[in-house]
Amino acid sequence: MSEQTAGIQNIPPQPVGQPEPDSRGQKTGFQRFMSGSVGRNLGLVVALLLLIVIGAITAPDTFTSVSNILTILRQASIIGVISIGMTLVIIAGGIDLSVGSVMGLASVVATLAVLQDAADQSHWIVMVVAALAVGLAAGVINGIVIAYGKVVAFMATLAMLVAARGLAEILANRRTLQVGNRDFINFMNLDIVGVDMLIWIFAIVAALGWVLLNRTTFGRRTVAIGGNREAARLAGINVKRHTMWLYAISGLCAGIAAVMIIGRTTAGTSTHGGLYELDAIAAVVVGGTLLVGGRGTITGTVFGVLIFATLTNVFVQNNLTSSVQQVAKGIIIVVAVLLQQRFAKPTGRQT
Repeated sequence: MSEQTAGIQNIPPQPVGQPEPDSRGQKTGFQRFMSGSVGRNLGLVVALLLLIVIGAITAPDTFTSVSNILTILRQASIIGVISIGMTLVIIAGGIDLSVGSVMGLASVVATLAVLQDAADQSHWIVMVVAALAVGLAAGVINGIVIAYGKVVAFMATLAMLVAARGLAEILANRRTLQVGNRDFINFMNLDIVGVDMLIWIFAIVAALGWVLLNRTTFGRRTVAIGGNREAARLAGINVKRHTMWLYAISGLCAGIAAVMIIGRTTAGTSTHGGLYELDAIAAVVVGGTLLVGGRGTITGTVFGVLIFATLTNVFVQNNLTSSVQQVAKGIIIVVAVLLQQRFAKPTGRQT
């Protein structure tokens, strides 16, 4: 065999879906930029700006007003908080279909007469603690069933979706429970430097989620588990315990969202959070998190939430029906998934 033929046979194949290197076998500067987190989020920024331009053109008198911008952020805040927890779960290769129902259950428990009486006699923080405790408990149950019971995440969280919604209906007796504590309502509707409390809560949760994912060992382990579960286990990561805590965080975010929706609607009901899990998953996927796990960003999720909230607002400003909105959302989700399959490949995942 000639040296030339042997050299050709020894050339390693290029991984599918990865940027092609330059003539020296290295990625160009543009390729390195586009494969980084900034490059991946650039398309989201462009999409959001495009929607803003469309809104400004089609509804120039109302869309660009400060009040409407705050309305968009307010509408994005509750789904946004749920999406932060969902991002961590999906990065680790899981899924949580129960967050909407858990949110509804937490809102009902927090507004039960016995807890409202306790809040009136002491402090409204009792209601907040109750909602957070319900969300955390539901998340821990999900995590134990999935991690230690070895039940598929889809089925385990689907069971929690049904059970939590049913329990909420039983506790509320299919009624809407009104909140009578004015101090709680006033606090949740408080404006700080002109920005609603709900928006501030979303910003704080997003910031904490970003720090947890990007600046802690917990975040690095989350990505490692999503990239290759068996390799993470062999590297010494307690995958089962970590998975349990991921679902606990997701449940806790649902509890926080319950507090927010109680403050916004001044009521708790089993219908709160209907299909919120689908909106959260959609925002996470559009934000660039891989459904198979191994890669994702909190920043991308925030942009995904804002894109859907802005899209809804544009449709409302132009008097388009909700049916048209759902079709547009479906198209965006499909395009996002197709782009993931075409360009994305989680680091460390074996194909």
